[in-house]
Amino acid sequence: MRRFVLLVMIAFFGWTSFASATSMTWRFRAFDKYQVDVKMWSKNRNNVWPSSTTVWTLKDFNVHSLKITCVSGEKICYGAFVRGNSKKYWGVGANGKLGCANCCFTCQEGFVTPIMNLNE
Repeated sequence: MRRFVLLVMIAFFGWTSFASATSMTWRFRAFDKYQVDVKMWSKNRNNVWPSSTTVWTLKDFNVHSLKITCVSGEKICYGAFVRGNSKKYWGVGANGKLGCANCCFTCQEGFVTPIMNLNE
């Protein structure tokens, strides 16, 4: 019975999402005088971190480590923006659709990004 349930779960959710969940850590430091909100988007599937309706908020100049669970091998890009002013952004912006340089990484178990310095 357990084997049957496992096979059904793999068929329903797919082997990749079921078997390859991994975690990576992103590091950010905001130097803006206003609060900066951060989100991350998968470029391989319809997924966003921390969720479609929430953000991580950076309120100081400290380095913040944000750990996500992702599918090994998927491309993840960050978007950061000044709270209340999405025209001032870094990475792929507030909606995850803008182009960027050096704002995407491949999900790998235990990978820690360089510090993303969000300057004014």
